[in-house]
Amino acid sequence: MEPSFILVGQLARDYLLPPLGQPLLDSPGGNLLYAAGGLGLWDSRIGLVSRAGENYPRQWLKDLKKRGWDTSGIRIQPGALDQRNFLAYSENLEPIRSTPVSHFGRRGVPFPKSLLGYQPHTELKPSRKPDQASPIFADIPSDYIDAGALHLCPLELSAHQQFADNLRGAIRILTLDPSAAAMTPSSLREMRGLVHGLTAFLPSLEEITALFWGETSDPWEMATAIGEFGCEYVILKCGERGQLLYDSHSKHRWEIPAYPARLADPTGAGDAFCGGFLAGYRKNYDALEGVLYGNVSASLAIEGSGPYHPLEAMQGLAEARLEALREMVRKI
Repeated sequence: MEPSFILVGQLARDYLLPPLGQPLLDSPGGNLLYAAGGLGLWDSRIGLVSRAGENYPRQWLKDLKKRGWDTSGIRIQPGALDQRNFLAYSENLEPIRSTPVSHFGRRGVPFPKSLLGYQPHTELKPSRKPDQASPIFADIPSDYIDAGALHLCPLELSAHQQFADNLRGAIRILTLDPSAAAMTPSSLREMRGLVHGLTAFLPSLEEITALFWGETSDPWEMATAIGEFGCEYVILKCGERGQLLYDSHSKHRWEIPAYPARLADPTGAGDAFCGGFLAGYRKNYDALEGVLYGNVSASLAIEGSGPYHPLEAMQGLAEARLEALREMVRKI
């Protein structure tokens, strides 16, 4: 089956200490898989683009194929790649990516030997050295372009620029979730070029506020500015407060509250939202429908741990949440 949706992002080997529930130690992760979990809730015709080292568990790739997802865009790189990713949470649910030894100790969990020597990937500074685990445009199989819908998960700014420059006009639906490192006032000029021609730009409220630091902190003013750069829809992910949707053509605005779900683990909720958005938008090119689908995907993602949790939802639950959520939308 040819994929109808393409996701581009990174794979990781997660060492996760979630707020609730059991730790996940050396388990499948990365923004690519969380986005796939959110999209796969609605449609399994997914093509994945990423990179993995020779040391990446082959069984994990086989498991992706068993789900009906196309993995021909996952390129195995020569040699080993350090794709480990540690994540814990503070009492305020702030993500923590450093000092894993102390966090394992605090939870009373033995420190895994496979995490020895781990150095966190910092998002504070864009790296000058290319990340070998990050995909490039040449990794996309040529037939994937025919899919018509592609989402770029958070990557380095230079990688996003390369993908966007090559995909504009070549694919009907192109959405992008920026990396936190790229959302700084000094990157505003580059961001202006990056968002031009996108179907949808999907930053978090914190990220877009950082981008416009010193200019404005009004969400609608920031969304309007992005729209004026040439982006069709701007969706601001506001965590437990839901999403804000801005249509740059009609100038219409919507507030969509988060579906009231039981929070167990917020990991990957934003990526799951983006995957769900792509599925919903593709249905009839309605951005509000996309936000509703993404909202439901995120609500299921946070109720458990791991990228595949939304796929374990009871039959009919996603559709029931979707209908309930329609009644909560507020047009401004």
